[in-house]
Amino acid sequence: MRIAVTGSLAYDYIMDFPGYFRDYILPEKLHMLSVSFLVDSLRRLRGGVAGNIAYNLALLGERPLLVSAAGHDFGEYRAWLESQGVDTSGVKEISGEFTASCFFNTDKDNNQIVAFYPGANGHDRTLSLVAHGLGPDDIVVISPTDPDAIERYARECQAHGIPYVFDPGKQTPRLDARHIEAGLAGAAVLMGNDYEYTMMAREIGKSEEALLASVPLAVVTRGKEGSRIYSRDGAVVEVPIAPVAEVRDPTGAGDAYLAGLVFGLTRKLPLGVAGRIGALCSAYTIEQKGCQEHSFSLEEFARRYATAFGAELLLESDARATLSAVPASSNI
Repeated sequence: MRIAVTGSLAYDYIMDFPGYFRDYILPEKLHMLSVSFLVDSLRRLRGGVAGNIAYNLALLGERPLLVSAAGHDFGEYRAWLESQGVDTSGVKEISGEFTASCFFNTDKDNNQIVAFYPGANGHDRTLSLVAHGLGPDDIVVISPTDPDAIERYARECQAHGIPYVFDPGKQTPRLDARHIEAGLAGAAVLMGNDYEYTMMAREIGKSEEALLASVPLAVVTRGKEGSRIYSRDGAVVEVPIAPVAEVRDPTGAGDAYLAGLVFGLTRKLPLGVAGRIGALCSAYTIEQKGCQEHSFSLEEFARRYATAFGAELLLESDARATLSAVPASSNI
């Protein structure tokens, strides 16, 4: 089984302002706002939802296929992903375009001023999954990108019988009913936070309950309250968060969760186990600044899982050291 990940690739530019934005923004002058902030630091970090998901899958021992568009500045990012175990053969570099970029300026109160440039991301709609030979034994993760690309990937998966996870994420406000209904039509798993579920339900004119029941599995992330996994048969699995040593940056936590969840589902682990693997991947992400700055060995991951959830994860003896849950029938 191969796991293909579609969605955005981006560079995140992180800046820290040593003061407070409120001290430099005059309410009576908002109609002619012109301010400049001298920052203390600037870091360029690797990001984008698809890149984050693929990176976490690679940490878990997978070699995910990344399908996305990037700019002419992607070379260093590509080499790094390959060194981590990600298959980047599905990434198309667009000449004359930059990789999507997000600029974060954060003040001492953790307020942020953010600017996003989609760059090459807009070319995702020209990409196809068909050329990569994916079939019913594989799985595709459809994560946030250009709305038309999201619809195209969903319809290709349906046409070729490929199971897929539909995770529109932060692109949900941009999706119209056509995009959402196309994604739902053949999804094996629907993923989102509670706010995104509300937006999707309203856009397609359904209740949230009907939306949850429209797919075999629906996963709702709820921040500090953990997550819930709903089965079409009516079962609901509550998944707690994993303890975090220090919250340094929540960005990318949902991407890490999805990677761990997919990892567990592809191994047919109980839903509670798959969700907890996702929760622990999130914890590693939250403890570092940046979406791909954390790392772990499978042995370390298994030890931390046992400490966090009071249940053992054993490492298989094969070369990939795939995690398997014990006992297999347990939801813990």
